[in-house]
Amino acid sequence: MKNNQINYIEFKAPYLEEIKAFYSKCFNWVFTYYGPNYIAFSESGLDGGFEKSDSKIINGVLVVLYHEDLSLVKNNVVQFAGIISKDIFSFLGGRRFQFLDPAGNELAVWSDK
Repeated sequence: MKNNQINYIEFKAPYLEEIKAFYSKCFNWVFTYYGPNYIAFSESGLDGGFEKSDSKIINGVLVVLYHEDLSLVKNNVVQFAGIISKDIFSFLGGRRFQFLDPAGNELAVWSDK
């Protein structure tokens, strides 16, 4: 670990089992429970967790994942109850799409392919 670099990212979710199922099926993340109100994830490139919350999810950050095959990941997101919020589009350096997970968090997936 290095000082002043992103080390962990945390989200909120109303249903921890649903969010665990989504990310483990779509992206093969590994989860560890820390009591009934928190679940941590690893094998994602950056460790993080989900805190159980009944409050409305308000995203202040867009987390961007990488994958060489955007179509494959987009299909996984839809298959496992995610919602595409911005379809695949090109930008300088690659392409990406954005999606909402089952808890309402918005993330993106990009590729340089």
